Amino acid sequence: MASVGVLSAPGVPGRDTKTSIPLPSLRSNQGDYIDKSSTRWMRSTHPDTPLEEMRWRYKEDGYIWVKNVIPREAVYDMREQYACIATRSLTRMGLMIPYSYFFQFGHTGMLRPGTSPRKGIFNPSSDPNAHEGIGGLPEEATEKLLDAAHADPYYRTFLAHPALRAFIRHFTGWKQEVIVDRAMLRHNCPGSKSTGIHYDQYFLRDGDDEFLTAWVPIGDCAPTGGGLMYLEDSTSLGKDLEDTFLERAKHLPKQERIDAFNKFMAKDGFMSHDAVEFRERHEEKVGRWLVGDYEAGDIVFHNPWMIHAATKNEDELGRIRLASDLRFYEEGAKLDRRWMKVWTHDDGL
Repeated sequence: MASVGVLSAPGVPGRDTKTSIPLPSLRSNQGDYIDKSSTRWMRSTHPDTPLEEMRWRYKEDGYIWVKNVIPREAVYDMREQYACIATRSLTRMGLMIPYSYFFQFGHTGMLRPGTSPRKGIFNPSSDPNAHEGIGGLPEEATEKLLDAAHADPYYRTFLAHPALRAFIRHFTGWKQEVIVDRAMLRHNCPGSKSTGIHYDQYFLRDGDDEFLTAWVPIGDCAPTGGGLMYLEDSTSLGKDLEDTFLERAKHLPKQERIDAFNKFMAKDGFMSHDAVEFRERHEEKVGRWLVGDYEAGDIVFHNPWMIHAATKNEDELGRIRLASDLRFYEEGAKLDRRWMKVWTHDDGL
């Protein structure tokens, strides 16, 4: 993204979101709640912010959280359709099921009875561990459901939303962007396992390292609702860690060397599940954990090295966190061809 990489600080002052509002207590999969002195609100950016300022923020912060990129109703249509996708997909497989997609992740039902799939409220009488998606240990029937959802035409069309694509070209200066086919839909019920600590580059090692990740919350997502949190000033640490991983693996065959699950990496592909321990281990190089109060239509764009994780979903309203992870390259860049296929549960990536 050469057009973003050589900027000095512009004259437009930055704006921190909710700086006067106390932060809630946050935690990751494991460990204690993060001390509030080690957390901070993310900085949000409005789409009308001057382009120079947006590019400087991305370079300076490692991310840019842009408000209202996609129309709110279009995002909630996608959230509701997440329920319908399974109905269409399983009907094609010859299976008769109840209307709701979420119901299929456990015999007791994922959605609270009497609530709308558009709201996505978790059934508090259900075991959240029985409703795991990507990154969990779903049953075989659920794996088929997840595979079908990722290939569904409605989801693939959502990924090409004109407002999303137009903003990416505007922000990067690319004439044409290429999205990797292996986009992912992740749901996270209150109380279930969330995404561990990582940076994206080690999953896409066989392509150029100038891709752009877009994290799209599909519905409102409170700070305690399982959304992403970013480790402040962690881009340099991400690069240092990757250099170390690659040095250790330099004698491995190529396919093992680029594998995010090789013998020098963690078993599940994450560097840790304990946000407190990880930050303390690297506290001389990084700042605080940053979090946002995300709304439907927002998108967070971040660089390949920015270290991040999801908060534990302890949403007060019981909402299921649903989001999509997208990666974009400039047309003509070297792609990680392993990612140029639709996600399936057994693709090994």
